[in-house]
Amino acid sequence: MSGNLQVLGACPLDCPDTCSWIVTVEDGEAVKMRGNPDQPYTRGALCVKVNRYLEHTRAADRILYPLRRTGPKGSGQFERISWDEALDEIATRLRGIVDEHGGEAIWPYNGTGSLGYVQGCEGVAGRRFWNMLGASRHWLNICSSAGSSGLRRANGTAGGMDPENIARAKLILLWGTNTLTSGHHLWKFIQDARADGAHVVAIDPIRTRTADQADEHIAIRPGTDAVLALGLLNVVLAEGTQDEEYLAAHTEGWDDFREEILKYPVERVAEITGIPAATVHSLGMRLAHTRPTAIRATMGIQRHAGGGTAMRTITAIPGVTGDWRHPGGGVAYSTSDHVHFTIDTREDLLAEPVRTLAMTRLAAELPSVKCLFVYGANPLASTSDTNRIRREMLRDDLFTVVMEHFPTDTADYADIVLPATMQTEHMDLHAGYGHLYLLWNEPAVSPPGECLSTTETFRRLAERMGMTEPSLFDTDLELAEQLLSSGHPSLEGVTLDRLRKEGWMRMSYPKPFAPFADGFPTRSGRLRFPPPGKAYVPPHTAGKDGLTLITPAAHTFLNTIFGNNPELRRRSDKPRSSRRESEGRANEERSGGVIEHAPVVLVNAADAAARGLADGQRVRVHNANGEFLADVEISDRVAAGVVASPKGRWPKFSPGGAGPNAVVDERDADMGKGAVYHDNIVELTPV
Repeated sequence: MSGNLQVLGACPLDCPDTCSWIVTVEDGEAVKMRGNPDQPYTRGALCVKVNRYLEHTRAADRILYPLRRTGPKGSGQFERISWDEALDEIATRLRGIVDEHGGEAIWPYNGTGSLGYVQGCEGVAGRRFWNMLGASRHWLNICSSAGSSGLRRANGTAGGMDPENIARAKLILLWGTNTLTSGHHLWKFIQDARADGAHVVAIDPIRTRTADQADEHIAIRPGTDAVLALGLLNVVLAEGTQDEEYLAAHTEGWDDFREEILKYPVERVAEITGIPAATVHSLGMRLAHTRPTAIRATMGIQRHAGGGTAMRTITAIPGVTGDWRHPGGGVAYSTSDHVHFTIDTREDLLAEPVRTLAMTRLAAELPSVKCLFVYGANPLASTSDTNRIRREMLRDDLFTVVMEHFPTDTADYADIVLPATMQTEHMDLHAGYGHLYLLWNEPAVSPPGECLSTTETFRRLAERMGMTEPSLFDTDLELAEQLLSSGHPSLEGVTLDRLRKEGWMRMSYPKPFAPFADGFPTRSGRLRFPPPGKAYVPPHTAGKDGLTLITPAAHTFLNTIFGNNPELRRRSDKPRSSRRESEGRANEERSGGVIEHAPVVLVNAADAAARGLADGQRVRVHNANGEFLADVEISDRVAAGVVASPKGRWPKFSPGGAGPNAVVDERDADMGKGAVYHDNIVELTPV
């Protein structure tokens, strides 16, 4: 790697944009990273987070060698060991657990740290190895499963409209999505639509960055989105603008669903959603008379008790209006179901069926687990009910291995920590869940220290355990070839050689792409409307006293990735008072240079006054599950009854060592065992 190279790659992070990037390498060192100007979705731009990615790969706290715990669990005290020592200890412990408790006592806990199909969660990296051991299956359901389940019940697939086609829309509903923070490349297509006269509405409990830039912000009560959808359709029916031809040709259950819509007149919708009746009616009129209408709804909308039903009811809107027939109309949630790779996890390697463990139920299921093997995840910061998880991870009889880049809260509880490569150091194949492009990531530099890729780690572990099954040792290029071998029409013309040379390719879908203009991939070929009485599931918080806590994405973190970056942590902080500054300096001195950063909790002025709270005051945010400490920011960005504290901070850097997930209940949404991060009641008490 001598001389000057321009290496094509792709962002691996849990974001719909999956950007194409170019890394400049000089004499073996990555010196610059920029968005690929030739890629139609990236258009040369990266986000505020990924702009610091090269800096992140060289951070002083990067884990470069295998580590073995020397202090108590949770202390973060480790010693450096060799790979041989680490592999020997893991192999010995795994054999012992399988012999004594069976393979199902092992939980491979894989998260969305990388969305790669070779190294990351999308291709279920390591599953062949775990199948050989008979380990429990891991259900990666924490992010989007409720919404995906709702869409599949309606449309037969979670794949919807091509987000690029939003540029053709005349009415754009950004529903429960903060585009400028969580997928800002879509905004360029929204701007294209606005230049052509489109009206943009942000429907969100919080007045986000995106809501500030929209033509209209509608503050909805959390968890009542399905009711608003029914109310808007009520106006459509009153105007008589439903698409009767489309309804007759491409939907089923319309007569019953029509009766359900009629139960939600504007006045009733206003009472349930907290939206003024005039606003509901006005938006209903726009929807009734504007074609095409595009709805962009992402994962935040479905993180409550009725999340799956909400997405199912929202996707019914273009079925009634006929927007599914128009390029630029429909719902864009995720494009993942338009990706048709061959993901061969070799289920035939299992000697017998095994149980499936849902990652949203980590606290409840850990008592039955003897080995927790975590990769691409930081559950002690990202998963519900972290206090119960922490107590379980203190168990002496739980052998925990964490494959990581940095010393996260979860890594502190590991028995063995394995150093993992980052995206510029390994190869991978990607497909965005917010567009229709495939991307290749070529390694730009050699891994630092003794870091290994996920695939290489499992190859070495399989060898150490004496496994001989050939598929366990497939190279990364062989795995990529297998992924592209499905023969699906969407991959026509796509080859690995071409991807490696060009860096990205659009899948072979028409442009413009209207996936449901002529029907749906359901058994009947029709959109299935919600059955009678099943179009709305109230949130758990409905009718309860207290404040509904929302934990939206932070602008400077992606889940908990970058939560250890000093500059991005600094940018995430609300400006401190002089008292808070002096406390911060004292904390820095006490903690050896690591400043504690308190989360901020946004509180409406009425709720603050009722509790005697002042701006900047530190409070306990608490309920029966636990508590975390936060600094109050009195703000009109949240309505009365709602408080918001952005996710992404590491608990270990927060006062009290806890974050917002300490108060999030481990409950299931109505579909897909989805998480309920936005469906929890809390109270605020001054510290």
